[in-house]
Amino acid sequence: MKALLLTNEYPPHIYGGAGIHIEYLSRELAKLCQVDIRCFGDQKINEKSLTVTGYGPMRDKASAPQKLTIAFDAVQRCLDFNKTLVDADIVHCHTWYTHFGGILAKLNYSIPFVLTSHSLEPLRPWKREQLGGGYDFSCWVEKTAIEMADAVIAVSKDAKKDILRFFTIPEEKVHVIYNGIDPDEYRPVKAPEKLTPYGIDLKQPYVLFLGRITKQKGITYLIEAISHMNPDFQVVLCAGAPDTKELADQVHSRITQLQKERKGVIWIQEMLPTNVKAALFSHAALFCCPSIYEPFGIINLEAMACETPVVASAVGGIPEVVEDGKTGVLVSLKQKKTSPFEPLDPKKFSKDLAQAINRLMDNGPLRLKMGKAGRKRAIQIFSWKAIAKKTFDFYQSLVKKS
Repeated sequence: MKALLLTNEYPPHIYGGAGIHIEYLSRELAKLCQVDIRCFGDQKINEKSLTVTGYGPMRDKASAPQKLTIAFDAVQRCLDFNKTLVDADIVHCHTWYTHFGGILAKLNYSIPFVLTSHSLEPLRPWKREQLGGGYDFSCWVEKTAIEMADAVIAVSKDAKKDILRFFTIPEEKVHVIYNGIDPDEYRPVKAPEKLTPYGIDLKQPYVLFLGRITKQKGITYLIEAISHMNPDFQVVLCAGAPDTKELADQVHSRITQLQKERKGVIWIQEMLPTNVKAALFSHAALFCCPSIYEPFGIINLEAMACETPVVASAVGGIPEVVEDGKTGVLVSLKQKKTSPFEPLDPKKFSKDLAQAINRLMDNGPLRLKMGKAGRKRAIQIFSWKAIAKKTFDFYQSLVKKS
């Protein structure tokens, strides 16, 4: 068995959950079969059962608008993926950036095509701000790929419902395989020396946010919630990779203002290595995930594996990861019927987040209990080893059918 995995992100170029997914899934899959990874970048790895080849951006100067070159560049790399001989038994794509590559591999090399849906373009309309007309292309290529794939993997039961709602695909073709966690890398650690360079006072507890600056992650609602939080703890915002300059400017302006009004608001803008992230999770009193759209929410799993309780919005696949009242607290997010991508009452959502955080920050024994329960749940249900085995068995069934 040889599997071809197509992805935008692969270490060291990772900025989101899909990149984390492919990093750990491929590591475990390589223990079960040959894995050929083709990605965006300059990577070059050639090991016994794992090869990784990075494909660079378009070489020609483009006169098209910058927003559109993102889509054109993705198409060019998908062509390059396939111009290199494909000798795999199956092709597995991750995110819309690589879907065109999967379509080409299926049609030209006559191999089964499977894709993992990490999120859906129709549920991310704010991407038009980043892609311009390229958003129409990303929606088209995602729809085309999902409807012609031999199988689609949803990362949660809720994500499967969305796939069936937006696309014409038989239900039996959509399979749920969760994201996972490496409990050896994400575990409780004591490493204060990794945090003090960022100005975190370890004598004071802190609430942690870790994620991209994008509307999807709900960071603007958490920022507004800070004004309603008790003043006796710190708020650490580890947030970078903004979708647009406008959103980056908005976040920068508001955080700067809050830092003048309240002590202990710390903003870390750089992408951090796993060992520093694990230290941030481990020393945090709690982790907050205020996402307004989240098919799974792997970041919550990372926090739980480090024995950190979670306060999160009750959307998408998050309730399948975080058990309300047991491993954390879920905050209801009532969304507009006319625009289900933002809260019905943004100010109320921010206040509800703050109230949940305040209650948990005032109850140390409960946080400790939730943290222990969270790691236990992460290990029992979401280990990458078990998820890779399930994915490998899935590959075998598709190849056998073909």
